Amino acid sequence: MTDAAIFAKLHPCDFPRWTWMRHLIQRMALLVPLLAAPMSPLASEGEGGLARAELLEKDAAWNSLRLEPDVEGLRSLLDDDWLLTHSDGRVQDKTGYLSELAAGQRANQAIANHDVQVRLHGETAVVTGTSVQSGTRDGQPWSGRFRFTRVWVRQAHGWRMLASHSSRIAPRD
Repeated sequence: MTDAAIFAKLHPCDFPRWTWMRHLIQRMALLVPLLAAPMSPLASEGEGGLARAELLEKDAAWNSLRLEPDVEGLRSLLDDDWLLTHSDGRVQDKTGYLSELAAGQRANQAIANHDVQVRLHGETAVVTGTSVQSGTRDGQPWSGRFRFTRVWVRQAHGWRMLASHSSRIAPRD
């Protein structure tokens, strides 16, 4: 005699409820992996793809806002703690950079990015690539090829740039 049969003889009124509970537990055990699936890396790839597209759009906006220049647009794109490390090693904060743009001390004339890649790490993203740029600073022309790294953080109001770094790429011999 099986355990279920013994249980049914001892507790005839509880047997249907016991069977129902057993089936419910079995079904729940089957549903748990399905409920956990959206948290898996493969399932979240859709969200990652959307975030990557949004970051590429934000990064393109960074370049176009610098070309205009649109100081207020840049102000909303940059985190208040934003720092820029220039290719010559100078470090500039948000206020200093935007002041230079507003005063006309700095002007970008052309910016073309290549090989842009986005790496997501939770609420943080790292955008890297190469860039060909030209412009003026204090009336002096400059141009060059640069490798850049930008750090973006997702906040309640969207992605904001936290840091930017550029290194000049040496000319090929």
